Amino acid sequence: MLLCIDAGNTNVVFAAFDGQTLKGAWRSATDGKRTKDEYNAFLSHWLSGAGIKPSDFRAAIIASVVPDLDFTLKSLCRQFFNCEPLIVGQTNMDLGIKALLPRPQEVGADRLVNAVAACHLYGPPLVIIDFGTATTFDVVDSEGYRGGAIAPGINLSLQALHMAAAKLPRVNVDRPQNVIGTTTIDAMQSGVYWGYIGLIEGMVARLRSEYEAISKTPMTVIATGGLSPLFQTGTAIIQKVDMDLTLMGLRLIYEKNKK
Repeated sequence: MLLCIDAGNTNVVFAAFDGQTLKGAWRSATDGKRTKDEYNAFLSHWLSGAGIKPSDFRAAIIASVVPDLDFTLKSLCRQFFNCEPLIVGQTNMDLGIKALLPRPQEVGADRLVNAVAACHLYGPPLVIIDFGTATTFDVVDSEGYRGGAIAPGINLSLQALHMAAAKLPRVNVDRPQNVIGTTTIDAMQSGVYWGYIGLIEGMVARLRSEYEAISKTPMTVIATGGLSPLFQTGTAIIQKVDMDLTLMGLRLIYEKNKK
């Protein structure tokens, strides 16, 4: 079996693959102070519930955008799963796509992994929207990863609104029934939800216009991340939601680089 680890700014996701089959995925809040023993305690409990033993794993792969966690997660794989993990971005790794940028090393590992999976599953050219700590928009075509845009994530925006305005409460992200809010909470939810729908539609329209003016090829829009199903209900511009996109990308990259 293969252990895939996606370390993001908000959550660390652990997934178990048996060949091409995803047997389970579990998430823990990202905390750079957690030790390998603490992560192992969580993971062992989850794996046990799924009938999976640590000895079932033969390999591991990690994509991380949190440098403080890198050593901890590597040590976790070595000590408790008896394998040396592949690290997305390490020297000589073949991703299967090129980062067509002046400074490719600056691209987040998760964005490249998403691009690998989306191209394999849906075919380029694509716009990939990832609703994470940041909301990212990535453009990838048959030649490689072209770049994109980064906006503040939904929850981050809500947190900033609450912290900066003394009379505004914490609210959950939800799709309000009406755009015109009649209470403070309704108004905040409307501003965040429909404001982000405007952001999504506007950014995708501009990305498509800029790309298609050169390539003349229509782009497919794929969304991933925890809030992607909620935002898909508010706009027809998102053509497909794939909650396991990053995990599938990790599996594909491992298959391409395994020895």
